[in-house]
Amino acid sequence: MSTPKTLDPPPTTLAEPPLPPVTRKVRKGRQSWRRAIRRDWQLYSLAILPMLFFLTFRYLPMIGNVIAFRRFRPGGSIFGEYWVGLRYVKMFLTDSTFWNVFTNTLVLGGLTLIVCFPLPIVLALLLNEVRTRYLKRFVQSVSYLPHFLSIVIVAGMIMQMLSVDGVVNQIVDALGGEPSAFLQKPEWFRTIYVSSEAWQTVGWGTILYLAALTTIDQDLYEAARIDGANRWRQTWHVTLPGIRPTMVTLLILNIGTFMAVGFEKILLIYNPLTYETADVISTYVYRVGIVSGNLSYAAAIGLFESIIGLVLVLSANFISRRTVGTSLW
Repeated sequence: MSTPKTLDPPPTTLAEPPLPPVTRKVRKGRQSWRRAIRRDWQLYSLAILPMLFFLTFRYLPMIGNVIAFRRFRPGGSIFGEYWVGLRYVKMFLTDSTFWNVFTNTLVLGGLTLIVCFPLPIVLALLLNEVRTRYLKRFVQSVSYLPHFLSIVIVAGMIMQMLSVDGVVNQIVDALGGEPSAFLQKPEWFRTIYVSSEAWQTVGWGTILYLAALTTIDQDLYEAARIDGANRWRQTWHVTLPGIRPTMVTLLILNIGTFMAVGFEKILLIYNPLTYETADVISTYVYRVGIVSGNLSYAAAIGLFESIIGLVLVLSANFISRRTVGTSLW
């Protein structure tokens, strides 16, 4: 009897593991700048004119700062005749007039920052509480209007209102007081300047804050009301933290222009009688450089002012990043 033949099982072949897919090394979250330009060249082309403007009127003139260390004579080389080192720096550091205008710049810049920075926030919070649409638009239009007035017009209005026979002195006389020449008294200049600056800039400054208020999640207000928070606590715990990044950004930008106190307005409304409190670095540079013709000395003072502004911006940005967690970069 023959035994049945058993079929051998087919040989098993081990499947080779699949090869890993070939991946290109691409930076995470970043596309090639060439691909981005080809895809969005229309948008990038819009930046050409602003870049040319800043290159022509902001960066190229910085080359002229070299005359702060060279002797410049009108009609000679635009980069000066010969090197004088730190001669002009030593001149303004030992000049008592410079330190007077430096102090005036710090005082006017500080007063402008203290008064004009929080007022747009307060106005934006008040407008945010207005529920009547037409009243809100009317207040916004009235508050925005002074921003569009020329500095010359604003200065003319100030001079007309504060003249001896102006509106302010007429009110003072009607109340039994004695009219006064406000624009000729040094002790009144800072009040006049800061008040006019607040009137002209507060309304326009509310635009960014009103835009920031629209980005706050309304569910946060609902949660705050459920927890029993009134309108003041909602503003303190929800609204202000919601617009804090905008507040910090604008504060850093305002600190950057801290030393560049309004040159045009001061130049139009000040006079030799008010130099004691009205003369700032920008007007002093104008008189020294343009009027007196000492351009090298004026360039040295202007470079010193720019360095101080740069240090203030960097310091404010560093402190904000460490304390608040929000910064420009």
